[in-house]
Amino acid sequence: MSRTLVLLRHAKSAWPDEDVSDRERPLTTRGGRDAAAVGRWLRDQALAPQLALVSGARRTRETYDGMAGELDPAPELQVADAAYAAGTGDLLDLVRDIPDDVSSAILIGHNPGIATLASLIDDEATDVPERQQMRLNFRTAACAVFEVDGHWSGIDPGTARLVAFAVPRG
Repeated sequence: MSRTLVLLRHAKSAWPDEDVSDRERPLTTRGGRDAAAVGRWLRDQALAPQLALVSGARRTRETYDGMAGELDPAPELQVADAAYAAGTGDLLDLVRDIPDDVSSAILIGHNPGIATLASLIDDEATDVPERQQMRLNFRTAACAVFEVDGHWSGIDPGTARLVAFAVPRG
């Protein structure tokens, strides 16, 4: 069975002047527009994630809200506190724990973990022109789309096919 995994870096976040913890940083106005643009891009690509694993940080939750508002139906939200400040191995474990009845999922997190995970699981077997951009500059609101054969638990380095990479802007 083929599955779809989308890795999304949160949209542009603010650095408020007030005393706000990193975990509570909100999106900027541009970030809100870009999050909605991600949802429109996913819809235009006929990608409809069933499940969204979202870091517990405010900026990732707001990215989910903006993206999900453009999708019908919106992916089921699952806040994954383990995705905040997670290393690549921790993010890979989150993906491996996705239930087998889910055929399409999106993981919304932070760099460097999201970018490193995308490079790690890429089997480099497809000709996606944006692959180099993905590897060098996984910008805010960037999303990498992978096809995965078999069970989620079987994802290992080099076992997912990159089918698209985009940085939608609103």
